[in-house]
Amino acid sequence: MKRVAFLAGAAFGFLVAAARLSDYGVIHDMLLLREPDVFLLMASAVAVAAPLLLFLERKRWRTPFGGPLNVLRAPVARHNVAGAAVFGTGWALAGTCPVPALAMTASGGVLGLCVAAGLFGGVALRDRIAKPGAPPPAC
Repeated sequence: MKRVAFLAGAAFGFLVAAARLSDYGVIHDMLLLREPDVFLLMASAVAVAAPLLLFLERKRWRTPFGGPLNVLRAPVARHNVAGAAVFGTGWALAGTCPVPALAMTASGGVLGLCVAAGLFGGVALRDRIAKPGAPPPAC
């Protein structure tokens, strides 16, 4: 199972790099609304994943790790908006988000390493300041 996960992750990282999503200029142009193909790529991912998740949930599909697939549904809360604002600000400043930052790092980009360090630091900080007994946020 670990080999399959590694190969799937490597293939996904290759596709991210091949689509030039680890290129600062592409993300910068996207955020300035000059690169619409990145938005189309994201929309196509949602268009494929959303119906597939609903289908698998209705079929009571079990994940490879043995648990039933359960798509979480919750109303948007204040902390979701605050988290989105922080994420969006970081994305705009760094010109990358988590997966492309890892692809940047793997290809030797220093900016990717800085962003990856910030990602892991942010997760550690979130875990430290979380309320005791609170469930971790769903991704």
